[in-house]
Amino acid sequence: MLRVVFVALPLLSIGFLAWVSTLWAAIVTRRAREWWVFAATVAALVTSFSFLAQDDTDDFSTPAGTTGMIILLLNACVCAGWFLYADVRHYQRPYYPIPVAPYPPAAGYAYAQPTQPAQPPRPYGPVPPQAPVPQPQSASMPQIPQSPQAPLPQTPVPPPPQHPAPARIDQVRAELDELSDYLRRHGGSGGSGTPEGGR
Repeated sequence: MLRVVFVALPLLSIGFLAWVSTLWAAIVTRRAREWWVFAATVAALVTSFSFLAQDDTDDFSTPAGTTGMIILLLNACVCAGWFLYADVRHYQRPYYPIPVAPYPPAAGYAYAQPTQPAQPPRPYGPVPPQAPVPQPQSASMPQIPQSPQAPLPQTPVPPPPQHPAPARIDQVRAELDELSDYLRRHGGSGGSGTPEGGR
């Protein structure tokens, strides 16, 4: 509906309000080219007004009045067409969001979540898995036979340090545990079904 208004406005106002549709296109698209088109529209409007101001007749029948009306009407048609072009092009432009790394999982809640590395979006569909590329062995380096060595004792990898949960989280967790215990005790008592125990 708004598109219809901004196309009809320059034509129905005989070009006097043609600048409104180009101004709207410039504001919506926020592109420098649209602002230049808006400036050109205002310049054409000022030019047509200067020609119309030189005409002393009531029907703009002098060459100056005719030139001013031609510029005004052409400006109205160009502004309506340009608004349609800019508006349709703006809303058909594909939107590619900037990939954002996911938040790390919150420590201390329920079960541990497996972490996966962030992958950039693939706009053209899934990518087939790639086979590992074999490394060519250079002929200039002679192979040195290795003697068998005793295996090194493996040290266990310590788990990643967990940050202590804030006090508020501990308080909420304790309250939820209390509520869970309360519901276990009083939930299956076969009462009237009200949470207050029949009150």
